[in-house]
Amino acid sequence: MKIKIIRNDHGREFQNESFENFCDENGILHNFSALRTLQQNGVVERKNRSLDELARTMLNEYNVPKYFWADAVSTACYVLNRMLIRPILKITPYELFKGRKPNVAHLKIFGCTCFVLNNGKENLGRFDSKGDEAIFLGYSLTSKAYRVFNRRTLNVEESMHVVFDEVVDLEENPLKSNKQITGDEEYIQEALDEMYLNENPPPQSEDHEKCSKSQRGLSLDNIIGDISKGVITRNMNNLCMNVAFVSQIEPKNVQEALQDDQRCIAMQEELNQFERNEVWELIPRNESLQVIGTR
Repeated sequence: MKIKIIRNDHGREFQNESFENFCDENGILHNFSALRTLQQNGVVERKNRSLDELARTMLNEYNVPKYFWADAVSTACYVLNRMLIRPILKITPYELFKGRKPNVAHLKIFGCTCFVLNNGKENLGRFDSKGDEAIFLGYSLTSKAYRVFNRRTLNVEESMHVVFDEVVDLEENPLKSNKQITGDEEYIQEALDEMYLNENPPPQSEDHEKCSKSQRGLSLDNIIGDISKGVITRNMNNLCMNVAFVSQIEPKNVQEALQDDQRCIAMQEELNQFERNEVWELIPRNESLQVIGTR
């Protein structure tokens, strides 16, 4: 099958010297649509819109980062060429071009969790994991392999030794859950409010006090601790200890930090620790060399 005529718009990716030379060498007639007349190029515009919609859906299904949009578009085009049946010919574009029906057994869900085998890429220890968790990004265009994003190395790899986990479970996917993490500030505020209620209980009537004192013959003398503070759990105690060590006032510059005696003592102790551990050795400054500062 030989291409005789190509018709497209005046995009720079088509209207250039190299593409014109390619058409002349292969005997292809190159036509253009009218300027600023998208309806004359409706087939291409609709196909581009179909790829955009498919790529958007694929990225949002598993919350794949937006910078993988090129892989999503490539995978959408790869699947459409093997799944979409032409209305008149009743065959897929792949079958029309290759002359045989495509094999779709290897198709997987875009963005699903997968595990890629570390087959000689790195030297493994005796008990190191043989596989890395990854994100499925599509299919290789130059070899019979899958394209995956390795979560550990943060690189895109092509490998055939991949195991897929295509089970969709909303409970195990925190990005899809409706329950959102509120943050540490709200948690601390709720804990402090609960502490205040424990320390300042609401006033009670005299009848209630008499009733509570006479129950089971208990005496206030047998109670260990201060009853007015209420019940303080172990988690609440740890929270109070952590909040006490968090400084609410941060110095704006070095001068303010040096005015705090405790900060000066801490900095001097850290310098003494460096000297005891022989972290560095002080030498006279060389005026011919540039000093590199630190933050």
